[in-house]
Amino acid sequence: MCTAVSFFSGEHYFGRTLDYACGYGEAVVITPRKYAFRWRNGTVLREHYAMIGVAHPVEGAPLYYDAVNEKGLCAAALRFAQSACYSPKRGAETVASFELIPFLLSKAATVAEARALLQGISVTDEAFSRELPPAPLHFLLADGRECLVVEAVREGLCLYDDPAGVLANEPPFPEMLRHFARYRHLTAGEAPCYLVPGGVLPTPEKGAGAIGLPGDGTSRSRFVRAAFTRQYAQPGEGREESVNQMFHILGAVEQVAGCCRTGEDAPYRTLYTSCCNAERGIYYYTTYHCRSVVSVELWSEDPDGTVPIVYPMLGRGCIYRQNG
Repeated sequence: MCTAVSFFSGEHYFGRTLDYACGYGEAVVITPRKYAFRWRNGTVLREHYAMIGVAHPVEGAPLYYDAVNEKGLCAAALRFAQSACYSPKRGAETVASFELIPFLLSKAATVAEARALLQGISVTDEAFSRELPPAPLHFLLADGRECLVVEAVREGLCLYDDPAGVLANEPPFPEMLRHFARYRHLTAGEAPCYLVPGGVLPTPEKGAGAIGLPGDGTSRSRFVRAAFTRQYAQPGEGREESVNQMFHILGAVEQVAGCCRTGEDAPYRTLYTSCCNAERGIYYYTTYHCRSVVSVELWSEDPDGTVPIVYPMLGRGCIYRQNG
């Protein structure tokens, strides 16, 4: 259960929460331009756009959860447990689900270019390894001008324009937008609208009465809260205020340990919350026990290197004592 948001505040900001019962060694990983991506379809890409984001680094390969490339194209993968349906195909014109984010960010500078790459592509059910089976996922892409949802479902690979600039988990995106239509009266007032330019949200359902914002942690409710908060949140004055505003937007959907029951032994919670300045390649994050904002910069490393650079996420922060 996660939520991703695209937000414009002078510059393009993109962020997400990752909610789960336990982590898997997440780290901020910079993949330089000359790292060799060895795709499961048998091809090798030796030169590409550099990227930065959170990944599970394993066997020298970054398995990205979310990232932004040097051109400002952002991508996030979110759990899509009930509806994801991958293809059993192998070979040319296929991409394994775990490599879809680097596949797109390595070649595309914009959402439009990513959309073109996805035409005729099948996302496969190939596992990274026996220990890492394919996770059921769908994806949000954003470049500051438009947002695109990518869902591999039983009908095939579906692409949807996302006028809300938000993605959560289940149900599939068209149904999520129809659900959001019940709350359109909340976003139809005089406050400024920061929806994606040209985007069109569904109109309220007939007979829908005034409904307040939902407060539970379900995917549908988080989508509504995130879309509402994103639309009405004021842009920050400068980069620092914009980063803080993005964390406040995502704070509306963070999960507190103990409030959501799962079958896991560890308490379900927001493991990390991220915000990247897409135009400058700066990745910011907090973790559940580290509320201090940590930043990692793409351009502080050699963009033409051949080996990914890994920064483990901080698990503890500091409390500033003003007295005592």
